[in-house]
Amino acid sequence: MSCSNALEIFINKYLIAYQDALSELPRYYAMGEDSACVQGQISDDHDKAVFFTPFKRKACADFHNVEHALTLSLHTDIHAFYGQFYSAPLMFTSEWGEGELLQAWNQQDFEYLQQNMIGHLMMKKKLKQPPTWFIGVLGDGDQMLTVDNESGAVYIEFPGEKPADKLADSLEVFLTTITPRITPPVKPDTSEDAQWQHPGIWQRIKLMWQYLLRKK
Repeated sequence: MSCSNALEIFINKYLIAYQDALSELPRYYAMGEDSACVQGQISDDHDKAVFFTPFKRKACADFHNVEHALTLSLHTDIHAFYGQFYSAPLMFTSEWGEGELLQAWNQQDFEYLQQNMIGHLMMKKKLKQPPTWFIGVLGDGDQMLTVDNESGAVYIEFPGEKPADKLADSLEVFLTTITPRITPPVKPDTSEDAQWQHPGIWQRIKLMWQYLLRKK
């Protein structure tokens, strides 16, 4: 099985879990941001969550522009993990606690993701640490789930530090060990600067950068 297949299987389990538990699709506060995965019409009412189904893109997006900008070859799993679908974050439970897998909500979100990935990789270089790239968060967001770019192994990483605990030898294996988590949608906090008011990738990675900046 590949990372691509493992992600698709997890997404199918995710949708089945919601149907079995609630007889409905998962919901997400899109904050007016449209996406191909929205079921029904997007609402201008930011207090309403939308139903969504992860949408498989016709052609897998890639990170070749990031590789070119950093003159760094990225592990092939990054393309499969982030380039296949548009989706809201996918919640899960695991032996390491509750968490979420980050996904791009739409093309603008994917571009934000690429910008943040460049920032993360540049920070790792500045700290003279091996390159990693993030796939999600655990707990309240102070623990990143990252992939070692050389080996493809999945780790827990605290921002500004080297990866701590190894969770799986590959992203494919990691995706087979987690379980979909049924949870009500959480409305993003938009009380801060406008730069943080975009949902999805931008909102969730904010916590990581706050920890990074405190360590500079």
